[in-house]
Amino acid sequence: MLPNHAPLVIAEQFGTLGALFPGRVDLGIGRAPGTDPATAHALRRSSGQLSADDFPEQLAELVAFLGNSFPPNHPLRMVTAVPHSGIPPVWLLGSSGYSAQLAGYLGLPFAFAHHFSSINTLPALELYRSTFRPSPGRDQPYAMVAAAVVCADTDETAQWLAGPTRLAMLRMRSGRPEVFPTPEEASAYPWTPAERAAADSATASHIVGSPETVRAGLDALIDATDADEIMIVTNIHPHATRIRSYELIAEFAELTVPRQPLSA
Repeated sequence: MLPNHAPLVIAEQFGTLGALFPGRVDLGIGRAPGTDPATAHALRRSSGQLSADDFPEQLAELVAFLGNSFPPNHPLRMVTAVPHSGIPPVWLLGSSGYSAQLAGYLGLPFAFAHHFSSINTLPALELYRSTFRPSPGRDQPYAMVAAAVVCADTDETAQWLAGPTRLAMLRMRSGRPEVFPTPEEASAYPWTPAERAAADSATASHIVGSPETVRAGLDALIDATDADEIMIVTNIHPHATRIRSYELIAEFAELTVPRQPLSA
């Protein structure tokens, strides 16, 4: 979340990670503070108004630090992000048209939060592709879609494991977030009809089921979005069931060899 951090600090942190783990680190940049005002203030250490209106300027500064590309007369021209090797690919993250358009203007890869903003997915991707301008590192648009997915051996088991996400989203959207519940707690929760409808709406885009069900859902999502990559978000526990969900997806997707990393 770029508004919470100095661009130079991010450039140096991710330059270090990229140097330590070549080809394994991507840098995703978001515009929202991602937290409450008090925490955002503590992160920024600023008495000014908390606003993301200067995000385009911050992002341009970060990209310049990463690429050592400030113009000759820029006041930060003499500042160098160290280390300058191993610069990771930069993605712009978003859940609305604002970030989609900015990613297009800057010629950056774009990752969309379909898992919680599915109503905006197709319009945002269309806007990104229509406004894309080639950049030094990319001559074509490149889009990733983040999807909430739970895969288990059967549809029934997957629905059981996904129950906590439904309850957690209900609590979050009604202003009463708590510790992520267990499947047993979610199953025993006394749902009202209105709460059940709200949870259904909040998780309508989630793909939950057996390998056959999940594969069909992912195929439909890829067909609809023409995404270059899919990021899978799986919020379930215990940990072993989450690992198993990823394993089942990897099996039917035949993910046996890591993809070539996206060039910076």
